[in-house]
Amino acid sequence: MRGLLLSMAVRLRVPMKARPIDEPHRASSPLELLFDLTFVVAVAAATAQLAHGVADGHAHESVVPFLQVFFAIWWAWMNFTWFASSYDTDDVVYRLTTMVQMAGVLVLAAGVPAAATHSDYTWITVGYLVMRIGLVSQWIRSGIEDPERRGTSFRYAAGISIVQVGWVLRIAVFDSVSPWTFLFLVVLELLVPWWAERAAKTNWHPHHIAERYGLFVIIVLGESVLAATRAVQDAVEASHVSLDLIVVALCGLVLLFSIWWLYFLHPSGTGLADRRHRSYHWGYGHYGIFGALAALGAGLEVSVEQAGHHIEASETTVAYAVAIPVAVFLLLLHAVQTAISPDRITSRPAIVVCVALILLLPLATPTLTVTGTVATITALVVLLTAATITWPATATPSN
Repeated sequence: MRGLLLSMAVRLRVPMKARPIDEPHRASSPLELLFDLTFVVAVAAATAQLAHGVADGHAHESVVPFLQVFFAIWWAWMNFTWFASSYDTDDVVYRLTTMVQMAGVLVLAAGVPAAATHSDYTWITVGYLVMRIGLVSQWIRSGIEDPERRGTSFRYAAGISIVQVGWVLRIAVFDSVSPWTFLFLVVLELLVPWWAERAAKTNWHPHHIAERYGLFVIIVLGESVLAATRAVQDAVEASHVSLDLIVVALCGLVLLFSIWWLYFLHPSGTGLADRRHRSYHWGYGHYGIFGALAALGAGLEVSVEQAGHHIEASETTVAYAVAIPVAVFLLLLHAVQTAISPDRITSRPAIVVCVALILLLPLATPTLTVTGTVATITALVVLLTAATITWPATATPSN
């Protein structure tokens, strides 16, 4: 009984000390996996709104809200992920403050439709505020309990809090949803880790971080599958199943599988361990990777929808809704891999040629049709994947 009570006491409160960066067999915790599930809802909401905007012929108006909402999703997820890699105690207080952040994600997800259709970012801001309150409390706790890195923790808490005041003022006082105010606050957000870590580096675990990012890739790929499935389901219910729909759906599956293969072909844990100073390039570059994969889900949904029945968007627009995310993904994947990996990098000329062809293909959509364009894009990515597996290039990134 005494041993049980002692065990319970440990679980109630564990001193928050920096975890070792070479801790063996470090893997994502069940709490982190549960935390990720709330982001499934947020990513799904953002993807669905982008798909509706593209299908209704309002692609240009839908892109900026999508990028803004997705930044809030990605940045909140990333901040918690890197904090947890350094300070995951998994005690009661830690779990409760994590739950607060999860609640914020759900509020943010609920506000996505209003942001996308009416440029009303009130609930997005409220959800983001709730997430930041939970994270700031965790940084304050780590500052109190880990004297060696107290300056870093308190810098994080102060920086996040100050920028959060800016987000609230942007909506509550200035009533501004200008992209310029958004970009200004984004720059400040991105500078907080750089400024905070000048006091002392946090003890993030490279293989744990690589696994966490890989899991988020799985999440956004899963959203792409779900988005395409929704369109197929609608077509089946409306008895609009056609050969074009079947081909686009199958090509979407093959395309996503090839993208998954390319991403996980080069494990990032070792590269991050060897080049910790390149972590900002690698980590920040994933905003575009995650966003491109989420946008690809919207593009595939619209492509399947277009194959089933008439939509307002032109065929060229629909084709670009697939081509642009794929091109962005390929370029940024090459960039982040080159930043940390000394070998087995996809050939740069092959990437450039593939991306150029992908971006030119939609111009031929009036002749190829959307189905033919999506099929050709898929074929190009499959060929790039096969070439990378068969003839991996070698590159040495700058230090």
